Amino acid sequence: MTLQQISDRVWWLGGAVTSVAVDNGAGGALIVDTGLDDAQARRLLRGLEAQGLTPAAILNTHSHADHHGGNAHILKKCPGLPVYAPPLEAAIIRHPVLEPLSLYGALPPAELQTKFLLAPASPAQEVEAGQQTLGGAAVELLAVPGHAAQMFAVRIDDVLYAADALFGPEALSKHPLTFCADSAAQKASAQALGELSGIRTVLMGHGEPSGDLAGLAEANVQSYAQTTAWVLEAATQGAAGLDELLARVAELAGVQMSHMGPLLLNRAVVAAHLKELLTDGHVRAEILENRLLWGVS
Repeated sequence: MTLQQISDRVWWLGGAVTSVAVDNGAGGALIVDTGLDDAQARRLLRGLEAQGLTPAAILNTHSHADHHGGNAHILKKCPGLPVYAPPLEAAIIRHPVLEPLSLYGALPPAELQTKFLLAPASPAQEVEAGQQTLGGAAVELLAVPGHAAQMFAVRIDDVLYAADALFGPEALSKHPLTFCADSAAQKASAQALGELSGIRTVLMGHGEPSGDLAGLAEANVQSYAQTTAWVLEAATQGAAGLDELLARVAELAGVQMSHMGPLLLNRAVVAAHLKELLTDGHVRAEILENRLLWGVS
């Protein structure tokens, strides 16, 4: 993939993870999400150079390793470049072990210390939602929590980079248990994005550009709701612990897991939807014989 122009100010680099560049009008560009690793970062830098643009700042929409793993390479080539992220996410980007630690519940074993869950650290600064000028580029940062505890979508005129608040159809099909930290917030964020007006092009963290924001948002909300329904159905099969519920949900969703990383990611998804169902009074939690069990209310 090469850097492609989407609008007067916006450039897009597709691939496994999307990166975006915003022209600041003075020969520089704000880079939004740097991808998983050095390979994506190199493509970004080559693409910017071909357009006569120099990196002016980095914005990471959230702290998942596939969205800030390329920071280290870019910072090596451009020392002192400012890095911005939502407050909680900035802390994780500064201390990346917090990501696999939160999934495992303790300092993670070697299997979880890979580039997919443990990116190199970078000195992220906290930035708040709203109208911001980062690296000289004017952008609007929209709070879209859910997939991560905090996350920004980025609006640049009539272009929306939804980050991982919205996924393309292929990604939703490939990963039916879409990762989230807060499933209720995930649905609300997708719904809110779908109601935006004046958006011509939607870019996503995973997926091709789309011109149908409302349809895309609705497909995401339906997919997230399906996961909630699977978790509730699993709980109706009898009170069980989280790992047993995960196995039931995986069977309902047609998901097979053979490595620790994907299993723990999907385990977190089930936990998030259980919390939503608990809050809404659909399931209950009880401790029985030193086990935390979940069942229907």
